[in-house]
Amino acid sequence: MEASGKSHIIKTYKSLWKKTLLFSMLLIGFFGNAQVKTSIDTTLIRIGEEIQYSLEVEADTTALVLFPEGQSFLPLEVIESYKTDTSYADSKFRLIKKYGLTQFDSGAYTIPSQRVIIDDKAYTSDSIRVEVRDVPVDTLSQKMFDIKPVIEVDGPPFDFLKLLLWLLPIAVLGGLVYYYFRRKKKKKEEEKRLPPYEEAMVALQELDALELLKENKSKAYYSTLTEIVKRYIDREVDDTAMESTSDELIERLQLHKDAGHFEFDTLTIKKLDGILKRADLVKFAKFKQEMGQARADRESVEDIINETKEAIPEPTEEELLQNELYAEEIRMKKRKAKRRKTVIIAGSAVVLLVLVSGVAFGFDTVKDAVFGNKLKNMAEGRWYKSEYGSPALIIETPEILKRSESELPEEVKKTVTSLDMFKYGELTEKFYIMANTSTYSEGIQLELNAAAEGMLSSLEESGAINMIAKEENFSIEESVEGKKYFGQFDFKNEQGGKPIKMEYELLLFKQGQSLQMLTIAFEQENDYAAEIKNRIVNSIELEIMQTKGVK
Repeated sequence: MEASGKSHIIKTYKSLWKKTLLFSMLLIGFFGNAQVKTSIDTTLIRIGEEIQYSLEVEADTTALVLFPEGQSFLPLEVIESYKTDTSYADSKFRLIKKYGLTQFDSGAYTIPSQRVIIDDKAYTSDSIRVEVRDVPVDTLSQKMFDIKPVIEVDGPPFDFLKLLLWLLPIAVLGGLVYYYFRRKKKKKEEEKRLPPYEEAMVALQELDALELLKENKSKAYYSTLTEIVKRYIDREVDDTAMESTSDELIERLQLHKDAGHFEFDTLTIKKLDGILKRADLVKFAKFKQEMGQARADRESVEDIINETKEAIPEPTEEELLQNELYAEEIRMKKRKAKRRKTVIIAGSAVVLLVLVSGVAFGFDTVKDAVFGNKLKNMAEGRWYKSEYGSPALIIETPEILKRSESELPEEVKKTVTSLDMFKYGELTEKFYIMANTSTYSEGIQLELNAAAEGMLSSLEESGAINMIAKEENFSIEESVEGKKYFGQFDFKNEQGGKPIKMEYELLLFKQGQSLQMLTIAFEQENDYAAEIKNRIVNSIELEIMQTKGVK
């Protein structure tokens, strides 16, 4: 009885175990069909090499998919999180998210399971075992050498030309700044300037306050005194007084009197002549003038200024208007001359700066720095590695290609079962990329030459003329047939100018009933465009289709 009971229990346990195992397998199958796949490009790397870890999700077009972010791959480190590649297949979106992983210590590691959120549901990827090995170092066949002793070296030679190229623009800019502020200061001083008579009286009072005669500074005293009277005459009577000698000034005043310009008293002119001559003796002959005579000359100068002011006739309203108009005209001329001079100086400084920078760094570099260069920024900026179409055409590009939707004609749908097209730019621009992958029905004979002719014909329909085509074999994978077509063409200028000179490369790859094609067109004699093209072509990888019957 006991044996029968034990047998029944064992049978019941086995039945439950089978049901549990079956349920688990169904559950695993359910989650396995949850459209999340995991893959890596290799399970064995050397220290510091990159592992390409991929998460592939197939989901409805309305589904919200969140991939893991941050350092969730420990103990491996994420060195780059690539942009998600999106393609369309069987009424669903196919999303591929790639991560660049690495490890800097040797050993065996496990990439942990990753959580992918699809519409608030969490799906877990498989964990993967990888091995990181040391970089082998050959210490036997490699020759060994002693450490070289420390030696003294001469300092680098002083590059005077380079220093001059740096200092010259700074000096020019400094001179411009100094000229601007000096002119601004001078203009403010002119605005604050007193009328001639008031200016002369204030200057005489300031001369009295200096007490130069008590300090036996006759030369400084007479220099200031004669400058005050000359400046007054220069502003009110003769605008050459400041630059004239004593004899020239007296002669010109006598001429003004004789011509009737001003009613000068002969005694006033004689007094001024005597003061100027005594001042010349003090200034140039080191004559010591007595304090009494100096004070008398100071009073005489004030009298001369007052008498001259009375001799100057009051201007009529018409003369005041003419003087005002004349003054405004002079101001306008000065303003225009100042602007012209500023423009010339600034233009010269800019030209000089461009020439110096061009000699130092190259004129193309200066041009790119001033006006910008989109292709230069693309070549030197960040690049993205992405997959396009199915089977995937994998390339690195400075800009991610955008999907181009195109409705196939009904007659084409009979032969083409799928078409994925991605592109960047337009043929009218300096750089254009198009990647497309198409799959043909069984029984359709694919010929690369015919496909190339079709693509080149579409370029001609888009405006390409004078096309030159060359052809050669091009291999990425031994199992994939490939060809390259390249050459030049002119593109019609829509604005009616000269045609745009372009170069192109057309790369085709055939796998079974699938055709992968990459078209690149770019401006001729553009180094950055050629550099971008070469880097894209060198980065090409192909997703190899599995042959039927091979597991």
